Amino acid sequence: MPRKKTKKNMKDYNFSTKAVRAGSYRSQAGEHSEGIYVTSSFVFKSAHEAHSRFIGDDPGMVYSRFSNPSTDMFEKRLACLENAEDCVSTSSGMSAILCCCLAFLKSGDEILTTPSLFGATIQLFNSILPRYGITVKYVRLTNNQEWKSAVNANTKIIYLETPSNPLNEIADLASIAEISKKNKIISIVDNCLCTPALQRPLNFSIDLVLHSATKFIDGQGRVLGGAIAGRKELIDKLRGIVRTCGPCLSSFNAWVLFKSLETLKIRMNAQSESAIKIAQWLNNCNEVEKVFFPGLLSRSQNALAQVQQSQPGCIISFSIKSQKSTGLKDRAWKIIDNIQLFSKTGNLGDSRSTITHPSTTTHGRITEDEREKAGIHSGLIRLSIGLEDASDLISDLKNSLSC
Repeated sequence: MPRKKTKKNMKDYNFSTKAVRAGSYRSQAGEHSEGIYVTSSFVFKSAHEAHSRFIGDDPGMVYSRFSNPSTDMFEKRLACLENAEDCVSTSSGMSAILCCCLAFLKSGDEILTTPSLFGATIQLFNSILPRYGITVKYVRLTNNQEWKSAVNANTKIIYLETPSNPLNEIADLASIAEISKKNKIISIVDNCLCTPALQRPLNFSIDLVLHSATKFIDGQGRVLGGAIAGRKELIDKLRGIVRTCGPCLSSFNAWVLFKSLETLKIRMNAQSESAIKIAQWLNNCNEVEKVFFPGLLSRSQNALAQVQQSQPGCIISFSIKSQKSTGLKDRAWKIIDNIQLFSKTGNLGDSRSTITHPSTTTHGRITEDEREKAGIHSGLIRLSIGLEDASDLISDLKNSLSC
Protein backbone atom coordinates (compact mmCIF):
# COMPACT_ATOMS: atom_id res chain seq x y z
CA MET A 1 0.00 0.00 0.00
CA PRO A 2 1.56 3.33 -1.04
CA ARG A 3 2.57 5.62 1.81
CA LYS A 4 0.52 8.81 2.11
CA LYS A 5 2.63 11.87 1.29
CA THR A 6 2.74 14.68 3.84
CA LYS A 7 2.51 18.16 2.37
CA LYS A 8 5.58 20.18 3.31
CA ASN A 9 5.00 23.47 5.13
CA MET A 10 6.28 26.46 3.14
CA LYS A 11 8.25 27.66 6.20
CA ASP A 12 10.31 24.46 6.03
CA TYR A 13 11.79 25.32 2.63
CA ASN A 14 15.02 27.26 2.12
CA PHE A 15 15.03 31.05 1.80
CA SER A 16 15.31 31.28 -1.99
CA THR A 17 12.42 28.86 -2.47
CA LYS A 18 10.21 30.77 -0.02
CA ALA A 19 11.10 34.06 -1.75
CA VAL A 20 9.65 32.72 -5.02
CA ARG A 21 6.79 30.52 -3.78
CA ALA A 22 5.48 31.75 -0.41
CA GLY A 23 2.24 33.73 -0.25
CA SER A 24 1.16 33.19 -3.85
CA TYR A 25 -2.56 33.46 -4.62
CA ARG A 26 -4.05 32.17 -7.86
CA SER A 27 -7.52 33.23 -9.02
CA GLN A 28 -10.03 31.10 -10.93
CA ALA A 29 -8.35 32.25 -14.14
CA GLY A 30 -5.33 30.12 -13.23
CA GLU A 31 -2.67 32.77 -13.92
CA HIS A 32 0.94 31.68 -13.32
CA SER A 33 2.30 35.14 -12.56
CA GLU A 34 0.34 36.68 -9.70
CA GLY A 35 -2.10 39.44 -10.63
CA ILE A 36 -2.56 42.99 -9.33
CA TYR A 37 -5.88 43.52 -7.58
CA VAL A 38 -6.68 47.14 -8.41
CA THR A 39 -10.01 47.56 -6.64
CA SER A 40 -11.24 49.68 -3.76
CA SER A 41 -13.79 47.18 -2.45
CA PHE A 42 -15.08 43.62 -2.79
CA VAL A 43 -18.51 42.17 -3.58
CA PHE A 44 -20.41 39.93 -1.13
CA LYS A 45 -22.82 37.10 -1.94
CA SER A 46 -25.28 38.23 0.70
CA ALA A 47 -25.93 40.75 3.48
CA HIS A 48 -24.99 38.03 5.98
CA GLU A 49 -21.62 37.46 4.29
CA ALA A 50 -20.97 41.22 4.30
CA HIS A 51 -21.71 41.34 8.03
CA SER A 52 -19.46 38.34 8.71
CA ARG A 53 -16.60 39.87 6.75
CA PHE A 54 -16.88 43.26 8.49
CA ILE A 55 -16.83 41.78 12.01
CA GLY A 56 -14.03 39.34 11.17
CA ASP A 57 -15.92 36.04 11.39
CA ASP A 58 -15.32 35.45 7.68
CA PRO A 59 -11.63 35.96 6.66
CA GLY A 60 -12.46 37.13 3.12
CA MET A 61 -11.68 40.50 1.54
CA VAL A 62 -13.67 43.61 2.51
CA TYR A 63 -12.06 46.93 1.56
CA SER A 64 -8.58 47.66 0.25
CA ARG A 65 -7.68 49.97 3.11
CA PHE A 66 -7.18 46.84 5.20
CA SER A 67 -7.65 43.78 2.96
CA ASN A 68 -6.56 43.12 -0.60
CA PRO A 69 -5.11 39.99 -2.26
CA SER A 70 -2.04 41.89 -3.50
CA THR A 71 -1.12 43.24 -0.06
CA ASP A 72 -2.01 39.89 1.51
CA MET A 73 0.45 38.08 -0.77
CA PHE A 74 3.24 40.53 0.07
CA GLU A 75 2.58 40.28 3.80
CA LYS A 76 2.50 36.48 3.78
CA ARG A 77 5.72 36.18 1.78
CA LEU A 78 7.63 38.68 3.93
CA ALA A 79 6.38 37.02 7.12
CA CYS A 80 7.64 33.68 5.83
CA LEU A 81 11.07 35.13 5.01
CA GLU A 82 11.36 36.80 8.44
CA ASN A 83 10.23 33.61 10.24
CA ALA A 84 7.30 35.61 11.62
CA GLU A 85 3.77 34.49 12.50
CA ASP A 86 2.21 37.44 10.69
CA CYS A 87 2.95 40.71 8.91
CA VAL A 88 1.13 43.96 8.18
CA SER A 89 2.10 46.37 5.39
CA THR A 90 1.97 50.17 5.41
CA SER A 91 2.34 53.01 2.95
CA SER A 92 5.98 53.75 3.92
CA GLY A 93 8.67 52.90 6.44
CA MET A 94 7.90 56.00 8.51
CA SER A 95 4.20 55.11 8.64
CA ALA A 96 5.23 51.67 9.94
CA ILE A 97 7.15 53.32 12.80
CA LEU A 98 4.22 55.64 13.55
CA CYS A 99 1.80 52.68 13.62
CA CYS A 100 3.99 50.99 16.25
CA CYS A 101 3.86 54.14 18.38
CA LEU A 102 0.09 54.43 18.02
CA ALA A 103 -0.47 50.75 18.81
CA PHE A 104 1.76 50.39 21.86
CA LEU A 105 2.20 53.84 23.44
CA LYS A 106 -0.07 56.24 25.31
CA SER A 107 0.42 59.45 27.26
CA GLY A 108 2.88 58.89 30.10
CA ASP A 109 4.68 56.03 28.35
CA GLU A 110 8.32 56.06 27.29
CA ILE A 111 10.16 54.79 24.25
CA LEU A 112 13.78 53.77 24.84
CA THR A 113 15.91 54.24 21.77
CA THR A 114 19.26 55.45 20.46
CA PRO A 115 20.51 58.51 18.55
CA SER A 116 21.87 56.14 15.87
CA LEU A 117 18.72 56.46 13.78
CA PHE A 118 17.47 57.72 10.43
CA GLY A 119 16.92 61.49 10.59
CA ALA A 120 13.13 61.38 10.05
CA THR A 121 12.78 58.85 12.89
CA ILE A 122 14.59 61.22 15.25
CA GLN A 123 12.22 63.99 14.15
CA LEU A 124 9.19 61.80 14.86
CA PHE A 125 10.49 60.90 18.30
CA ASN A 126 11.65 64.38 19.33
CA SER A 127 9.14 66.70 17.65
CA ILE A 128 5.86 64.78 17.39
CA LEU A 129 5.60 62.11 20.11
CA PRO A 130 6.18 64.58 23.01
CA ARG A 131 3.05 66.51 21.91
CA TYR A 132 1.03 63.50 23.09
CA GLY A 133 2.73 63.04 26.43
CA ILE A 134 5.18 60.35 25.26
CA THR A 135 8.76 60.69 26.46
CA VAL A 136 11.84 59.49 24.60
CA LYS A 137 15.07 58.33 26.24
CA TYR A 138 18.31 57.83 24.33
CA VAL A 139 21.21 55.46 25.01
CA ARG A 140 24.23 54.47 22.95
CA LEU A 141 23.28 51.71 20.52
CA THR A 142 26.30 49.53 21.23
CA ASN A 143 26.31 49.83 25.05
CA ASN A 144 24.31 46.96 26.57
CA GLN A 145 24.69 48.31 30.10
CA GLU A 146 23.12 51.64 29.11
CA TRP A 147 20.11 49.84 27.62
CA LYS A 148 19.72 47.80 30.80
CA SER A 149 20.10 50.76 33.18
CA ALA A 150 17.76 53.07 31.25
CA VAL A 151 14.66 50.87 31.58
CA ASN A 152 11.97 52.08 33.96
CA ALA A 153 8.33 51.31 34.76
CA ASN A 154 7.11 53.59 31.94
CA THR A 155 9.27 52.03 29.21
CA LYS A 156 6.94 50.28 26.77
CA ILE A 157 9.02 50.09 23.56
CA ILE A 158 12.69 49.54 22.81
CA TYR A 159 13.34 50.73 19.27
CA LEU A 160 16.56 50.51 17.25
CA GLU A 161 18.19 50.03 13.86
CA THR A 162 20.94 47.50 13.34
CA PRO A 163 23.02 48.09 11.35
CA SER A 164 22.34 51.77 11.92
CA ASN A 165 21.91 54.33 9.15
CA PRO A 166 24.42 55.66 8.16
CA LEU A 167 27.25 54.53 10.48
CA ASN A 168 26.60 50.77 10.38
CA GLU A 169 26.75 50.41 14.16
CA ILE A 170 25.73 46.93 15.34
CA ALA A 171 23.43 46.32 18.31
CA ASP A 172 23.52 43.10 20.33
CA LEU A 173 20.12 41.64 19.41
CA ALA A 174 20.18 38.80 21.94
CA SER A 175 20.99 41.23 24.77
CA ILE A 176 18.26 43.67 23.69
CA ALA A 177 15.74 40.82 23.53
CA GLU A 178 16.74 39.60 26.99
CA ILE A 179 16.27 43.09 28.49
CA SER A 180 12.90 43.44 26.76
CA LYS A 181 11.58 40.06 27.86
CA LYS A 182 12.72 40.54 31.47
CA ASN A 183 10.90 43.88 31.70
CA LYS A 184 7.89 42.99 29.50
CA ILE A 185 8.81 45.64 26.92
CA ILE A 186 8.11 45.32 23.18
CA SER A 187 11.37 45.26 21.20
CA ILE A 188 11.28 46.61 17.63
CA VAL A 189 14.20 46.37 15.21
CA ASP A 190 14.40 48.23 11.91
CA ASN A 191 15.90 45.63 9.54
CA CYS A 192 15.93 47.94 6.53
CA LEU A 193 19.67 47.77 5.78
CA CYS A 194 19.92 43.97 5.90
CA THR A 195 16.44 42.64 5.02
CA PRO A 196 15.69 39.00 5.91
CA ALA A 197 18.13 37.96 3.18
CA LEU A 198 21.04 38.89 5.50
CA GLN A 199 19.56 39.12 9.00
CA ARG A 200 16.47 37.86 10.85
CA PRO A 201 16.08 39.65 14.21
CA LEU A 202 13.12 37.47 15.24
CA ASN A 203 15.53 34.52 15.41
CA PHE A 204 17.21 36.38 18.30
CA SER A 205 13.87 36.71 20.17
CA ILE A 206 13.15 40.29 19.08
CA ASP A 207 9.37 40.93 19.15
CA LEU A 208 8.84 42.91 15.94
CA VAL A 209 10.92 43.56 12.83
CA LEU A 210 10.20 46.67 10.77
CA HIS A 211 11.02 47.63 7.19
CA SER A 212 11.09 50.55 4.89
CA ALA A 213 10.29 48.30 1.94
CA THR A 214 11.06 51.30 -0.27
CA LYS A 215 14.73 50.44 0.07
CA PHE A 216 16.31 47.03 -0.57
CA ILE A 217 13.04 45.07 -0.64
CA ASP A 218 11.92 47.02 -3.72
CA GLY A 219 15.53 47.25 -4.85
CA GLN A 220 14.93 49.46 -7.87
CA GLY A 221 13.73 52.75 -6.38
CA ARG A 222 10.20 52.48 -7.81
CA VAL A 223 7.65 52.49 -4.98
CA LEU A 224 7.13 53.42 -1.34
CA GLY A 225 6.17 50.82 1.24
CA GLY A 226 6.59 49.68 4.81
CA ALA A 227 6.00 46.51 6.80
CA ILE A 228 6.08 45.11 10.33
CA ALA A 229 6.41 41.38 11.06
CA GLY A 230 6.26 39.39 14.28
CA ARG A 231 3.91 37.58 16.64
CA LYS A 232 0.27 37.48 15.53
CA GLU A 233 -1.07 39.05 18.73
CA LEU A 234 1.10 42.13 18.16
CA ILE A 235 0.41 42.30 14.42
CA ASP A 236 -3.35 42.16 15.12
CA LYS A 237 -3.04 45.37 17.15
CA LEU A 238 -1.04 47.02 14.37
CA ARG A 239 -3.51 45.86 11.74
CA GLY A 240 -6.26 47.59 13.72
CA ILE A 241 -4.28 50.85 13.56
CA VAL A 242 -3.80 50.52 9.79
CA ARG A 243 -7.50 49.73 9.30
CA THR A 244 -8.71 52.67 11.37
CA CYS A 245 -6.07 55.31 10.58
CA GLY A 246 -5.51 54.41 6.93
CA PRO A 247 -1.72 54.35 6.28
CA CYS A 248 -2.20 51.36 3.98
CA LEU A 249 -0.07 50.04 1.15
CA SER A 250 -1.56 50.34 -2.34
CA SER A 251 -2.25 47.14 -4.25
CA PHE A 252 0.11 48.18 -7.05
CA ASN A 253 2.99 48.92 -4.66
CA ALA A 254 2.29 45.66 -2.83
CA TRP A 255 2.52 43.72 -6.09
CA VAL A 256 5.84 45.40 -7.02
CA LEU A 257 7.29 44.60 -3.59
CA PHE A 258 5.91 41.05 -3.65
CA LYS A 259 7.61 40.34 -6.98
CA SER A 260 10.81 42.06 -5.84
CA LEU A 261 11.18 39.58 -2.99
CA GLU A 262 11.85 36.87 -5.58
CA THR A 263 15.28 38.34 -6.34
CA LEU A 264 16.05 39.78 -2.89
CA LYS A 265 18.73 37.28 -1.84
CA ILE A 266 20.46 37.34 -5.23
CA ARG A 267 20.59 41.14 -5.17
CA MET A 268 21.67 41.48 -1.54
CA ASN A 269 24.47 38.94 -1.92
CA ALA A 270 25.78 40.52 -5.12
CA GLN A 271 25.60 44.06 -3.73
CA SER A 272 27.26 42.99 -0.48
CA GLU A 273 30.14 41.36 -2.34
CA SER A 274 30.74 44.58 -4.27
CA ALA A 275 30.45 46.62 -1.07
CA ILE A 276 33.22 44.55 0.55
CA LYS A 277 35.59 45.34 -2.34
CA ILE A 278 34.73 49.04 -2.30
CA ALA A 279 35.00 49.35 1.49
CA GLN A 280 38.43 47.71 1.45
CA TRP A 281 39.56 50.08 -1.29
CA LEU A 282 38.28 53.12 0.62
CA ASN A 283 40.06 51.86 3.73
CA ASN A 284 43.37 52.21 1.87
CA CYS A 285 42.57 55.57 0.27
CA ASN A 286 44.76 58.46 1.51
CA GLU A 287 41.87 60.94 1.31
CA VAL A 288 39.67 58.89 3.66
CA GLU A 289 39.86 59.30 7.45
CA LYS A 290 37.66 56.35 8.45
CA VAL A 291 35.36 53.76 6.85
CA PHE A 292 32.17 52.67 8.63
CA PHE A 293 31.40 49.18 7.39
CA PRO A 294 30.84 45.80 9.11
CA GLY A 295 34.17 43.99 8.94
CA LEU A 296 36.10 47.24 9.33
CA LEU A 297 34.64 48.19 12.72
CA SER A 298 35.98 47.31 16.19
CA ARG A 299 36.68 43.68 17.05
CA SER A 300 33.53 43.36 19.19
CA GLN A 301 31.33 45.00 16.53
CA ASN A 302 32.74 42.77 13.80
CA ALA A 303 32.11 39.70 15.95
CA LEU A 304 28.47 40.72 16.49
CA ALA A 305 27.95 41.33 12.78
CA GLN A 306 29.30 37.86 11.98
CA VAL A 307 26.86 36.25 14.44
CA GLN A 308 23.79 38.24 13.38
CA GLN A 309 24.35 38.81 9.65
CA SER A 310 25.20 36.46 6.81
CA GLN A 311 26.84 39.32 4.88
CA PRO A 312 28.07 42.80 5.95
CA GLY A 313 25.49 44.58 3.81
CA CYS A 314 25.53 47.14 1.03
CA ILE A 315 25.87 50.47 2.88
CA ILE A 316 29.28 52.12 3.28
CA SER A 317 29.89 55.41 5.03
CA PHE A 318 33.24 57.14 5.20
CA SER A 319 34.65 60.35 6.62
CA ILE A 320 37.07 62.41 4.59
CA LYS A 321 40.27 64.01 5.86
CA SER A 322 40.20 67.73 6.51
CA GLN A 323 42.17 70.13 4.33
CA LYS A 324 43.47 73.54 5.37
CA SER A 325 42.13 75.24 2.24
CA THR A 326 38.64 73.69 2.23
CA GLY A 327 36.02 73.05 4.94
CA LEU A 328 34.72 69.52 5.41
CA LYS A 329 31.25 70.24 4.01
CA ASP A 330 32.62 71.98 0.91
CA ARG A 331 35.12 69.17 0.39
CA ALA A 332 32.38 66.52 0.74
CA TRP A 333 30.09 68.39 -1.66
CA LYS A 334 32.92 68.68 -4.20
CA ILE A 335 33.53 64.92 -4.04
CA ILE A 336 29.83 64.24 -4.57
CA ASP A 337 29.59 66.77 -7.42
CA ASN A 338 32.56 65.15 -9.18
CA ILE A 339 30.98 61.68 -9.07
CA GLN A 340 29.74 60.37 -12.43
CA LEU A 341 28.31 56.86 -11.92
CA PHE A 342 26.77 57.10 -8.44
CA SER A 343 23.33 58.71 -8.40
CA LYS A 344 23.15 61.78 -6.18
CA THR A 345 20.04 60.99 -4.16
CA GLY A 346 18.97 60.51 -0.56
CA ASN A 347 17.49 57.07 -1.22
CA LEU A 348 19.32 53.79 -0.64
CA GLY A 349 18.82 50.14 -1.51
CA ASP A 350 18.58 50.73 -5.25
CA SER A 351 20.06 48.55 -8.00
CA ARG A 352 21.89 51.76 -8.96
CA SER A 353 24.56 52.90 -6.52
CA THR A 354 23.79 56.15 -4.70
CA ILE A 355 25.80 58.78 -2.83
CA THR A 356 24.62 61.36 -0.32
CA HIS A 357 25.84 63.82 2.31
CA PRO A 358 23.85 62.83 5.43
CA SER A 359 24.37 65.99 7.48
CA THR A 360 22.70 68.15 4.82
CA THR A 361 20.16 65.64 3.47
CA THR A 362 18.83 62.63 5.43
CA HIS A 363 19.82 64.20 8.79
CA GLY A 364 19.62 67.82 7.68
CA ARG A 365 16.33 68.66 9.45
CA ILE A 366 17.42 67.56 12.92
CA THR A 367 19.36 69.92 15.18
CA GLU A 368 23.14 70.20 15.22
CA ASP A 369 23.14 68.71 18.73
CA GLU A 370 21.08 65.73 17.52
CA ARG A 371 23.45 65.21 14.59
CA GLU A 372 26.44 65.29 16.92
CA LYS A 373 24.86 62.66 19.20
CA ALA A 374 24.15 60.52 16.14
CA GLY A 375 27.77 60.83 14.97
CA ILE A 376 26.78 62.68 11.80
CA HIS A 377 29.34 65.34 10.85
CA SER A 378 29.96 67.45 7.77
CA GLY A 379 32.79 65.25 6.50
CA LEU A 380 30.66 62.09 6.32
CA ILE A 381 29.56 60.60 2.99
CA ARG A 382 27.20 57.61 2.60
CA LEU A 383 27.22 55.14 -0.27
CA SER A 384 24.59 52.57 -1.14
CA ILE A 385 26.17 49.99 -3.40
CA GLY A 386 24.11 48.73 -6.32
CA LEU A 387 24.55 46.14 -9.04
CA GLU A 388 27.14 47.89 -11.19
CA ASP A 389 30.58 46.33 -11.54
CA ALA A 390 32.62 47.07 -8.41
CA SER A 391 35.68 48.06 -10.43
CA ASP A 392 33.70 50.75 -12.26
CA LEU A 393 32.42 52.15 -8.97
CA ILE A 394 35.93 52.17 -7.49
CA SER A 395 37.20 54.00 -10.57
CA ASP A 396 34.43 56.58 -10.16
CA LEU A 397 35.33 57.12 -6.49
CA LYS A 398 39.05 57.25 -7.31
CA ASN A 399 38.53 60.02 -9.85
CA SER A 400 36.32 61.97 -7.48
CA LEU A 401 38.55 61.57 -4.41
CA SER A 402 41.78 61.90 -6.40
CA CYS A 403 43.36 59.11 -4.35
